[in-house]
Amino acid sequence: MANSLPNIDDKTLLSLRNQYPGAFGATSKQLIRTLVVVSLVAYTVASLWYFEVWRLASASDRAWRLISAMFNWQDMANWQYAQIYSGIAQTLAMAFLGTILATIAALFIGFLAARNTMPISPIRHLVRRMLDVLRGVDQLVWGLVFVRAVGLGPLAGVLAIFVSDTGTLSKLYSEAIENIDRKQVEGIRATGAGPIKTVRYGYLPQVMPVFISQSLYFFESSTRSATILGLVGAGGVGMIIIERFRANLFDQVTFVVLNVLVCIFVIDWLSKKIREKFIGETRH
Repeated sequence: MANSLPNIDDKTLLSLRNQYPGAFGATSKQLIRTLVVVSLVAYTVASLWYFEVWRLASASDRAWRLISAMFNWQDMANWQYAQIYSGIAQTLAMAFLGTILATIAALFIGFLAARNTMPISPIRHLVRRMLDVLRGVDQLVWGLVFVRAVGLGPLAGVLAIFVSDTGTLSKLYSEAIENIDRKQVEGIRATGAGPIKTVRYGYLPQVMPVFISQSLYFFESSTRSATILGLVGAGGVGMIIIERFRANLFDQVTFVVLNVLVCIFVIDWLSKKIREKFIGETRH
């Protein structure tokens, strides 16, 4: 049988390869992509093997017993409700105070870290590196540090939330300041306004909605964080949870967690209403 394929020169073959790269076998990019996928799959399988994931099957009975104990509420009349709700109120106060202090601090630090409000490069970079340290250390670690420094209690939790949220909020505030419309600022400066009035009437009206939205979100997030901080002795409802766990009172642990979830839902709903009122979010 005679060969019916036409003769193709090198130039035509190169042009066809460029037009239809998938029809001429695997290219170098495809090989690299395949190698990356195979490596990820192999790493995932190796990680599952290293952490002995099959132990979940043998622990299923204990897990079901724990779950049944958490939802089998007994002797509810003798639960210390005053202590539970006092811990929840303490947790909310920790989150609020830590977030409001961080918001006030970030309102000033954010302008020092923004390129358009702090033209002195060494100062700006020094502030940014300081913020990297504050937000680079986990909030739980800050809680351990302040428990060691000021002792057990909610003050350590407030300080941990304040330090951690200051680093993150200042970073977010500085980015919002750098992305403003500069024409409004130039218009304020053209009237002969000084630096303070320029910030008041040129910057704040543009960035304040973003500041409020981010602070409200961090208040909600700090409420969850304050619960975890209590586990290391920083006060709040977390200490109640860990005490109930150690006493094998899993039904009371579930009750406390459900109450915390209700508080978070309420905070989220109130935050949404505040954003709709002051920032102008509309319902779709």
